[in-house]
Amino acid sequence: MGEYLMEAKNLHVSVNDTEILHGVDFAVNRGEVHVLMGPNGTGKSTFGFALIGNPKYDVTEGSIIFDGKDITEEPVNDRAKMGMFLSFQNPIEVPGITLSSFIRSALEQKTGERVKLWDFKKKLKETMEVLQMDPSYAERDLNVGFSGGEKKKAEILQLLMLEPSFAILDETDSGLDVDAVRTVSAGIEEYRKRCNGGLLIITHSTKILESLAVDKVHVMVEGKIVKTGDYKLVEEINNQGFEQFES
Repeated sequence: MGEYLMEAKNLHVSVNDTEILHGVDFAVNRGEVHVLMGPNGTGKSTFGFALIGNPKYDVTEGSIIFDGKDITEEPVNDRAKMGMFLSFQNPIEVPGITLSSFIRSALEQKTGERVKLWDFKKKLKETMEVLQMDPSYAERDLNVGFSGGEKKKAEILQLLMLEPSFAILDETDSGLDVDAVRTVSAGIEEYRKRCNGGLLIITHSTKILESLAVDKVHVMVEGKIVKTGDYKLVEEINNQGFEQFES
């Protein structure tokens, strides 16, 4: 096995001097879809925030390797430029900045080059059609007045436009109805076709996984990954819940 795209080694993470993650090992290759599951409050989102470099989450031991480079001490903006992406569980509203201008600015920050407006608008329109988004949302302030489903679609729109090499989707299916989950799943599959990137889906539900091809499933309990398997592990969780993994 060659070098992983993303690897966490013996990762210990604390928040306000309280250790949340206790020695997590995780590795993903390009083109793979990994799922991190577990009961609420077990550290799943903490893991995602630590990987992306949120300064609130203090890595006290271990390391994070991305594309062959130790990024444990790198700030969030540098990780984003390298090709990392995090979709938030609860996307924030940003008055005064349209969804379109936000994405265009993010693209320019990532590439370090000006983005041609015509090409950008064409790609944005095509991508919004994939997600069945009303094109008028492009010129609305970011997430302001968006429904829960539209906020999640806007996150996947950013994913498809930015084309990161590694994406973390934190509870993307939370609060979505069946149709919205299918649309978001279609967006995730489109990302896989365009980028062949690594993907980590963090969830405590299984509904978004029904339309996706999953390579590995990890179960986290009390800040540790206690089991890893293939999609059969999802079926096991559906039948027996997480209690079987709790001590």
